[in-house]
Amino acid sequence: MYQVACPGCGAPVSFRSAASVMAVCEFCRTTVLKDADSVRDLGKMAEVLEDYSPIRIGVSGVFNQHAFTVIGRIQLRYAAGFWNEWYVISDEGRPAWLSDASGQYAVTAEAPAIASPPKFAGLRAGNRVKLGDAVYVAADVRSAKCVAGQGELPFQVGPGWEARVADFRRGQQFLTLDYSDGEAPKIYRGKAVRLDEMKCQLLRAPDEIRDTAGRYKGKVGSLACPACGAAANYTPGASTHLVCPACAAQIDTSGAVAEVIAAGERVAAVKTTLELGAKATIEREPWTLIGLMRREEVGEGEDSRWTEYLLYSEKRGFRWLVETSEGWESADVLDEWPQWAGDGEATLPDGSYSKIWDYSARVIYAAGAFNWRVAVGDTVRVSEFRAGNRKLSMEANDEEITWSRGASLTADKVMEWFGKPKPVGAAVKSKVTQSVAASSYMTTAKRLVLFLAMINAIPFIVNADDTFTILLFGVGALLIPAWLMDMIANTPGTGGKK
Repeated sequence: MYQVACPGCGAPVSFRSAASVMAVCEFCRTTVLKDADSVRDLGKMAEVLEDYSPIRIGVSGVFNQHAFTVIGRIQLRYAAGFWNEWYVISDEGRPAWLSDASGQYAVTAEAPAIASPPKFAGLRAGNRVKLGDAVYVAADVRSAKCVAGQGELPFQVGPGWEARVADFRRGQQFLTLDYSDGEAPKIYRGKAVRLDEMKCQLLRAPDEIRDTAGRYKGKVGSLACPACGAAANYTPGASTHLVCPACAAQIDTSGAVAEVIAAGERVAAVKTTLELGAKATIEREPWTLIGLMRREEVGEGEDSRWTEYLLYSEKRGFRWLVETSEGWESADVLDEWPQWAGDGEATLPDGSYSKIWDYSARVIYAAGAFNWRVAVGDTVRVSEFRAGNRKLSMEANDEEITWSRGASLTADKVMEWFGKPKPVGAAVKSKVTQSVAASSYMTTAKRLVLFLAMINAIPFIVNADDTFTILLFGVGALLIPAWLMDMIANTPGTGGKK
């Protein structure tokens, strides 16, 4: 470990990694540049915003059987939000990066250059590019600016420093092309990870996140909408953008003072099954409904609208509930991407999914807090795949692709999670279904057969041969169609029982 006195305040500043060239004094925020045997003061570094991330400097863990420690961080902002890049060093002294974006994590380390890398200007999310010995899919292509830093870093960075990066995915494999220093990108290889599988120690506790998230040191963001003054509640740190439920103004909540991004016109109240702020217990964990939006299929109008609810848990992060005219689904963003060549089948370790839909989805209403900037009119391309009651969904625009996996839910289960009574409509439907079952087509047909037998009893005694033939034909004409209609009524997906 190399230790120097801060040029700004004299406090000790440590360099634990030989690869680190700068560090931020934790006492006065002075940026200290290590230059040969001396240090230079590069000015003050902006405060980092403490968000919902459980990671902090000093956290340790294990990746690929190598122990590591977090020693630095930069925060990068782009048009729709921001993310953290944590600088880590292994016990053997090897540096790496832990990317932390909306509860999705990846560990990467610098790798050898590849031949003929693509140009940054020509990359779009969804591009399939051969990088080295394999084909990867561009998952995220964007420019971002550094807004804050903390701890040690391996290069000189400060406010205004721009990063131009393209992330690529192949299953769990993660590859980044970093064009920040020019047209020839640096290569970082690794894979998507979960915090629990890295056995992290010294993570921030949920109550600590709740007490500090959304705050700079000594500063707290406003919870009153700057556009209309209405109360606009949100979960500090769990979201960076808020849509005021009263006036639909978009508010940036990542700064010290809430800032109106775009003033919205006052909107009529939109009735939803679940309301903002609703509490749920799912798999023994508490969740809060922090945001909701209504979408429609472009070109299809009111008949193709649905509602998506964003839930947040201090321990589990984010998940979605989707309410459509066909029922409910629960969905989680995937860490491991499916293998998909752009055809009609996508494959995950749990099996193959067949494509069922391609369409464009547009936001027509939004309210509450989100971990990215959302606005009415936002449009994405959607591809959906199904395997039994499981569904894969891919959403894409020119900058980003996300994959999520969902499963069907009953309305009763959703109401149970939120401690609500069962929907009245469901109870009525259940009674109607029981009534129909009690009086099926076959039962009705049998009654008619009995009636026919009774009225044909006398002709049958007088002229048995002709009457018997006619009676058999009549019985068949009643029973066979009734049997077929009962089969159809009880087959899922045909308007019968689910």
